Amino acid sequence: MNDAARIDAVMQQYQAMREEIGKVIVGQQDVVEEMLIALFAGGHVLLEGVPGLAKTLLISSLARVMELSFNRIQFTPDLMPSDITGSEVLEEDHGTGKRSFKFLQGPVFANVILADEINRTPPKTQAALLQAMQEGEVTAGGTTHKLTEPFFVLATQNPIEQEGTYPLPEAQLDRFMFNVLIGYPSYADEVAIVESTTGETAADLQKVLTAGDVLTNRDIVRRVPVAGNVTEYAVKLVRATRLDGPETAKAAAEYLAWGAGPRAAQYLVRGAKTRALLQGRPTPDLDDIRRLAHPVLRHRLVSNFHAEAENIAKDRIIDLILAEVAP
Repeated sequence: MNDAARIDAVMQQYQAMREEIGKVIVGQQDVVEEMLIALFAGGHVLLEGVPGLAKTLLISSLARVMELSFNRIQFTPDLMPSDITGSEVLEEDHGTGKRSFKFLQGPVFANVILADEINRTPPKTQAALLQAMQEGEVTAGGTTHKLTEPFFVLATQNPIEQEGTYPLPEAQLDRFMFNVLIGYPSYADEVAIVESTTGETAADLQKVLTAGDVLTNRDIVRRVPVAGNVTEYAVKLVRATRLDGPETAKAAAEYLAWGAGPRAAQYLVRGAKTRALLQGRPTPDLDDIRRLAHPVLRHRLVSNFHAEAENIAKDRIIDLILAEVAP
């Protein structure tokens, strides 16, 4: 299969997945696009939105259109790390009477993981999941167990109710490729949602992607060529958020206490390559970098007191930086 045929095959799979998810999820086109970009790019996603915006339904629908194993973990204050990763249990052989330890896999051993309300559980348990995301493995009793590939984590947060929560620190937020915000639907979309969810029939989703397809597509993404000016622009944009160099943007100097690290530039380029591929283009351009700036940067920037006092949102700060660091 030549390069043009590979690109066309990936694009067709992407369109088929969007059509199937669209049977259940009305609107939210940007959200679906960002989730699928992260899936094909090999990253993880943190979704934020108020209750009732179908975050869980969106993730479970994504899992249903793929021939991948899926587990949902409901994060609660009493959840322990072993409840996620698994634990060793003492097992007795009834024939010989000998006892030995056996590792029982936890729910993290699946292809797609829904980490529901990840900020509801203490940092020790959060760290267990985030270590698995970073390393792709779990260690128990001195033995390392590899996680199933592909491994894709989608975590949700409720931005309103903060009582009894444990916010993820910046170093752990950095493990997520995208921070996706889910807003309220438009009037027309909300009418369609009510009509589709109060009828008699439920949508029948067809599986259009296998684990092998995902791994193959990720390999294709890695081999997508990127022009030097696109990579340089991604790095320039990230460096503009930092406060310790000549590239610092005025908006960053005024509203930020801390900027993004090198991982942001890596995810910008990887996401741009994936977005170009999913749209049938052989290489990304500067518009791809700018399109993904918000989901890549918004959880990696730390606002200062001035921004908080003036109620300047991070997305507004990113808009100002994009206007200043024009291609």
